[in-house]
Amino acid sequence: MTPALALFYAGMVRRKNVLATLMHSMAAIPVLSLKWCLFGYSLAFGPTKFGLIGGLDFIGLRGLASDVHGTVPTLAFVAFQMMFAVITPALISGAFAERMKFTSYLVFVLLWSTFVYDPVAHWVWADGGWLFKMGALDFAGGTVVHLSAGVSALACAIVVGKRYGYPHRKPMPHNLTMTLTGAGLLWFGWFGFNAGSALSSGALAALAFVTTQLGAAGGAVSWVLVESLHRGKPTALGVASGLVAGLVAITPAAGFVAPWAAILIGLAAGGICYAAVLQKDRLGYDDSLDAFGIHGVGGLAGALLTGVFAQKSLNEAGNDGALFGNVHVLTTQLIGCGVTMVYAFALTFGILKLIDAVMGLRVSENDEREGLDVTLHGEEGYVLSGGSTAAEELMAPAEASAPSVSTAIASPRTT
Repeated sequence: MTPALALFYAGMVRRKNVLATLMHSMAAIPVLSLKWCLFGYSLAFGPTKFGLIGGLDFIGLRGLASDVHGTVPTLAFVAFQMMFAVITPALISGAFAERMKFTSYLVFVLLWSTFVYDPVAHWVWADGGWLFKMGALDFAGGTVVHLSAGVSALACAIVVGKRYGYPHRKPMPHNLTMTLTGAGLLWFGWFGFNAGSALSSGALAALAFVTTQLGAAGGAVSWVLVESLHRGKPTALGVASGLVAGLVAITPAAGFVAPWAAILIGLAAGGICYAAVLQKDRLGYDDSLDAFGIHGVGGLAGALLTGVFAQKSLNEAGNDGALFGNVHVLTTQLIGCGVTMVYAFALTFGILKLIDAVMGLRVSENDEREGLDVTLHGEEGYVLSGGSTAAEELMAPAEASAPSVSTAIASPRTT
């Protein structure tokens, strides 16, 4: 999933920043895998401390080699959860693409994963977590992954600030083929996340598999319909963005709702996220690749709609939602989302301010103009015959005003 995210994001930035954007996701894999095994898993799933955080009993995965977690070996569960722990901070990178120092990014993902992801995962998924005990429903990460990452992305966009020249010059995506390839791989990988969260083969995994497909389909269809009505034509980027919005929204509901409800959730997510992305320019923040508009807003919509459409008859571990006479579940979902949003935003804001004070967050204006591939990594993504280098691009006339993924998506989305 994380390499797929790397392709999805990298296609939407300018070519002078393609390697730097790929690095955000690819570098997160080894760094956060080590952190997860050393102490992250223990903080998220260790014996609870007042329902807020796990203890250090499993530090270094101590004593887990022969244990069993439900229907699977505990180490298999550790590895499965590691994939969530890795991709979640990487999702945030879409908010500050093309302007953050790489060393500051590495420090940020380590701190964010420790002080935001691990506690929220404990609240929602660990046996003693306070939201788990309240009955909050999050089958595969709508709150833990997408809402926490999306809200944190908004904090990043505000604190890091806008790209040079934005919004007067809106960078265009340089390779939508790469973005569509990444979207397709994300779609495929999402089945592993959602159906795999059943932790066994059988009816529940099959339900999650089908609802995941239908949620993605609903999101893509509604995004393209709304986009066509708004802009007069459907776009490839719209299909990619819509299916990801649908996947995000169905994630918390995948094992709790019927297939027909998954279609409605996907349809709602496509339209809601499209509208959310359009608000970026009006509100004046530069969320480069719309991490908040899709993951934050889509995660919130999915978590709340889970509280509406959930059916206990489909999953004994779940509960009936508001549509089936149990408003309490929707109230719990509201509490869980509200607390997660406030906590994630506040902690992210504080972490960014601390890093900025100690080592700085942004590259220089000159580095941003030249491109991060060369200035941060000493490499260029494209050196094929007939293609221009970053230096040549720097010398070219200013990019024409156009839409952004904000522009990528925005080009199609906001014009």
